Amino acid sequence: MPGTSSSTSSITQQPSVYSGRSVFHQAPTFSLETFSNRDFDVKDFVESLSESAVPPNRRSGPASQTNAFDPKPFIRTFEHALDRMQELSGELEHRENELSAAVRRAESQHISTLQVSDRKLEQLRQNVNGLENLLKGEDANSINAVVKIGRRLEELDRQRTRAQDSKFLIQCWLEVSQRGELFLLEDIRRQGGAERKVRCANIARQLSRISQALDPESWKQANGASKAINGVNGTPDTGNHRQRRHNTRELIEKFSETLEKDLLKSFDDFYRKENYEGMHDCAKVLYDFNGGASVIGAFVNQHQFFIDRNQLITEEVGGDVETWERLADPDAEPPGVEPGLQSLIDEVKITVQAESLIIKRAFPYAEQVMTRFLQRIFQQSIQQRLEMVLEKANTISSLAFLRSLQAARSALSMLIDELKMHGLTEHPEPISPQITLVLDQQFDDLFVPYFAGSSYIEREKRNLEELYSSLLFKFTIFHSRRRKAPVTFMKSLAKSGSEMLASARDAYVERLDSSDLAPAQKAMLLRVAGLKDAENANAQAEIEVSDEDGVLSTAIAKRMLKWLAEAIGRGLELNGGNETARDVSALLQILITNMGEIYLESALDAANDLAASQENNTKTEPDLSYVPTLKPAITIMHLLSTFIHTVLLPLAAPNITIRKATARSADQTMGALETKVNSILQHSIDVILNWTSKLLSAQKKTDFRPRDDLSSGPNYLELLQTPTCQTVYNFLSRLHPLFLTAITPGPNLTSFFLEVALGFRALLFAHFQKFQVNAAGGIMITKDLTKYIELLRSWELGEAFEGSIEALTEIGHLFVVGPEALRERVRGKATTGGWDRGDLRAFVMRREDVGTVGVQSVLNSL
Repeated sequence: MPGTSSSTSSITQQPSVYSGRSVFHQAPTFSLETFSNRDFDVKDFVESLSESAVPPNRRSGPASQTNAFDPKPFIRTFEHALDRMQELSGELEHRENELSAAVRRAESQHISTLQVSDRKLEQLRQNVNGLENLLKGEDANSINAVVKIGRRLEELDRQRTRAQDSKFLIQCWLEVSQRGELFLLEDIRRQGGAERKVRCANIARQLSRISQALDPESWKQANGASKAINGVNGTPDTGNHRQRRHNTRELIEKFSETLEKDLLKSFDDFYRKENYEGMHDCAKVLYDFNGGASVIGAFVNQHQFFIDRNQLITEEVGGDVETWERLADPDAEPPGVEPGLQSLIDEVKITVQAESLIIKRAFPYAEQVMTRFLQRIFQQSIQQRLEMVLEKANTISSLAFLRSLQAARSALSMLIDELKMHGLTEHPEPISPQITLVLDQQFDDLFVPYFAGSSYIEREKRNLEELYSSLLFKFTIFHSRRRKAPVTFMKSLAKSGSEMLASARDAYVERLDSSDLAPAQKAMLLRVAGLKDAENANAQAEIEVSDEDGVLSTAIAKRMLKWLAEAIGRGLELNGGNETARDVSALLQILITNMGEIYLESALDAANDLAASQENNTKTEPDLSYVPTLKPAITIMHLLSTFIHTVLLPLAAPNITIRKATARSADQTMGALETKVNSILQHSIDVILNWTSKLLSAQKKTDFRPRDDLSSGPNYLELLQTPTCQTVYNFLSRLHPLFLTAITPGPNLTSFFLEVALGFRALLFAHFQKFQVNAAGGIMITKDLTKYIELLRSWELGEAFEGSIEALTEIGHLFVVGPEALRERVRGKATTGGWDRGDLRAFVMRREDVGTVGVQSVLNSL
């Protein structure tokens, strides 16, 4: 029904006095609470007033009825509402006035209260100041007297305490010496508590000292029996007062042991319950009792870490066969730390960091306990495992031992650094200097046996010598067999080289036969040498070697340098740089002996011998197969020199004497090698020119002075050059690509070909001065010279040889021009061309028309 909406409004209707429905509407009523409601809305309020103004009979009528709008109910309703609101406004104003008056009264009362408090505070301040002035002034003497009395009372209290302690100590001594009992101390011990146990420990120590002074016999008797001793002056009692005495030392020590065991048991119980305060109290008592040695020993020795590790100490060193083979393989990357040792290191790190917190909370002397704990871990667990790993590695090979030593030291060094960073008992603060010193000392002690004296560098040297001997074994076999052939060049040097090769070979075979060489290492050395078994190494005559085994290889040289670089890096890391210069000098001698003398010098000597043997070869074309070996030789020499000056010499710099000796040895070696290379090149130049001279000697006289019937024929005129020229050209044209494979393009290669070109030019000058030349032959000489010049220009000799090329070109002109032109050319060359008059005269005299007047006039001018 529409009338029900008024029930949701805050406005209520006046009750009717009639029992039936009234025709007049009831005026709405509202109060201040209506407007103070949080849900009050003006729109809803006005709508409620409007609905209450419509009569009920009109609310329910149809919307289409034609009744006229009646504003009177609305007017009466809103007039009544306005009147009511004016009443409420007056009521609200009245309440506001009452509240304002109450606030003013409260403020007045508050101000009055503050004024009274200020007066009281000021009075109190004045009283305090007066008291202070009184204390500083008139009663200063009284205060000093009170302080002195307090100090005196404290001193008397201490004296009283000492007296009571002395009395109790005397009672305990009388009890133990006369009755052989310590009930008083036992009562205190059973009462428990850290302070009482500390007191028991102190009294027990004092009783022990008293016993030493008053009952010395008990300290001398091993069985505890003693004679009757006068308790006053310590003299034997021989009268009727003789009485039985007790062994005070035994009783006191027994009580001390009982007290110590009790404290240790309590400490262990607290440790299992993680009661760190109780552990701290027990540790403090034991420290006062016996310096804490027993509790530290119990904590460290009975630690679960050592119990578990003692059960695993017999565990074999882990790692599969492939891992150990990689460790012994010089060309493979090291696999790292042995798994068992790495597991121990990881466990030590976790355990020490965790126990450091417990030690810090449980012991008042944490650094002392941590020191003992670390010493036990390093000296027992880590050292035993390290020795097992190195013993196993030593049975594999020398390289496996060195790599295992390096990996173990690196891993343990990282462990030390991580423990220092953690701080241990000072965590999260930096670690204490004392613990740092302990860690460093324990770390150094682990590796002292392996670096004492020169033991480490001797291992490195022996390892490198074994590897180098294996790698060069077939090479030495090949060249030692070559040296058995008779040679006639530099016999003394060849003999010396043969002896060195034989010595290196015999040392390698002897090492393979040694009983102390591990089977795994022997197999590795044979594999490096390219042999199947040791029997083949012993039967040297049966070893098959090819030409490739006697040729230099940059790959082998790089392997040798790589192995040496690994040894140097390992030495710097392990040996601490104490003897770096001396170690580097020793390793350099091994490198010079093997790479410089055995490897490079042997190959260069072989090339030099072959080159020298070709100098007198006049029957067949010279064998220049040794030339390609110069390329790897020069490359290896460059690698060796670079490695020495970049790596070795800077490391030897701290020791000036060793540095100079090392540099001198390196320079001598490189100088000797360069001399051998230069000798090979010089022999090559001589071989080339000798064979060229041999080819030129095959030139026919008729090549440059053909008969008239031949020179006028078409076949002769169609020839581009003589057969001898073509043969020389073919031989020399093969030299440039051949020596390009041996010498890197640059000044050295240019100098080499320049020497060959100058020698060839001299041969051509002498060659063309031997033949009588007619007009047709002069044309053929010009063609031959054009071919030779083409060859020489292909060598790219530069501007230094341009004059020689022009001179060769001019030779042809001397044979083909007429007498008048010849006179002009000769005059120009003789004055400004740099020609020797003798050479010009020699060429002109070989002309067929030399007897003519024109040519004779030219000769007369020369």
